[in-house]
Amino acid sequence: MYFPTVLRRDIPWETYMTTKLISGTGLQLLRRYDKKPESYKAQLLDDVNAPILFLDLLTQSFFSNGACYSVHNRHLFQDGPAYIRVFVSILRDISKEETLEYVLALFDEILSANPKRARLFHDKSLSEENTYEPFIRLLWKGSWFTQEKSCKILSLIVSGRSKSQGESISQKDVTTVDDVLKGLVEWLCAQLKKPSHSSRGIPTAINCLATLLKEPLVRSSFVQADGVKFLIPLIIPASSQQSIQLLYETCLCVWLLSFYEPAVECLATSRCLPRLIDVVKGTTKEKVVRVVILTLKNLINKGTFAAEMVDLDVPQLLQNLKAQAWSDEDLLEAMNQLEEGLRVNIKRLSSYDKYYQEVILGRLDWAPMHKDPIFWKENITHFEEHDFKVLRILLTILDTSSDPRTLAVACYDLSQFIQYHPAGRIIVTDLKAKDRVMKLMNHQSTEVTKNALLCIQRLFLGAKYASFLQA
Repeated sequence: MYFPTVLRRDIPWETYMTTKLISGTGLQLLRRYDKKPESYKAQLLDDVNAPILFLDLLTQSFFSNGACYSVHNRHLFQDGPAYIRVFVSILRDISKEETLEYVLALFDEILSANPKRARLFHDKSLSEENTYEPFIRLLWKGSWFTQEKSCKILSLIVSGRSKSQGESISQKDVTTVDDVLKGLVEWLCAQLKKPSHSSRGIPTAINCLATLLKEPLVRSSFVQADGVKFLIPLIIPASSQQSIQLLYETCLCVWLLSFYEPAVECLATSRCLPRLIDVVKGTTKEKVVRVVILTLKNLINKGTFAAEMVDLDVPQLLQNLKAQAWSDEDLLEAMNQLEEGLRVNIKRLSSYDKYYQEVILGRLDWAPMHKDPIFWKENITHFEEHDFKVLRILLTILDTSSDPRTLAVACYDLSQFIQYHPAGRIIVTDLKAKDRVMKLMNHQSTEVTKNALLCIQRLFLGAKYASFLQA
């Protein structure tokens, strides 16, 4: 159900006034506004001194309970916040679903035509009104249309408050805004977990989050509600226009969260990085690529993300992306910054001292140094130190470790030594590495068997041909 359809309804405003659900003044405002052309309604909301309204009011008077509204009351009908007040009061005092949907559609129309009208909700004349309460209440009741529009409208009006308005608002009102934000996060997480609408629930929640996650309180509340885990499954390559928009807004949410440290910790444990990189590989949509690259740029100096990016071959991905034609200069700049960040981190993570400590501890992982050709070329002679102590420890690891990742990396490092040391094949053979590695070719872990096979192949072929073998 779309709001143009809802707005074709005829609402019995006079009946509501008769039953005292709306006031006489409210009725006149509704008559003045409802079913009028968009340009006319825009003047009522936006133009304080519209001459067309003055001339119109010269020829009309309005009666309610015997009272006459003359030209002296013309300012009333040109007061944007007055319309907001009357519409909010209807949401608060009237329970009929069709009327609630109609007023929500009016609000949606008002804000869709001009999002800056969110400022009307924060006008000083409404400081005594509980403007947010009806929308919060409607989030949890009524039709899907009612819930969806309440969420969208709340997101826009809360995000639309200006700093200057915020400074003049009382502490009570600030608390109300906090309550609104927390209430929105609760509803949005509920939609991500169990959508109220099969096709619209998740897209609506993501769309609103993409607006609200600019708020520090929303970020913290979202992380506390364990909301990050609901975003990750949505980071998948998309084909249709609708799914591309959902993907873009999901990635936008991740980018906004990448500015918040507790959220970064959640992203690190959620394994979001491979998904983000698959998205970039699988789409040519510029806005999607841009927001993912900006996210990677934010994450590169945090935790182990740089090492993961190298392991996932992001440097090569950037080279491929830069070879394509992009119209967005900000995207190209972000790519260059990410590339430079990776270069600096690879150098930092590829020091021989760091590698030596890792080997001594006996637990290896795919840090960037293991696959970095520059590391092996610059440090290969260090492996000769103390009678090839590091190589001997690697062989001991093959005999004693039960960790598949450690065994796989040890096999790979031996193959790297064979490739980059002029006498690597002979040295490894003399240290009786072949039998140890051969045993691992029957290991239950495919990661171990793959790298054991690579090591044996390089051992048989020698350095001259080893470079043709890929890990």
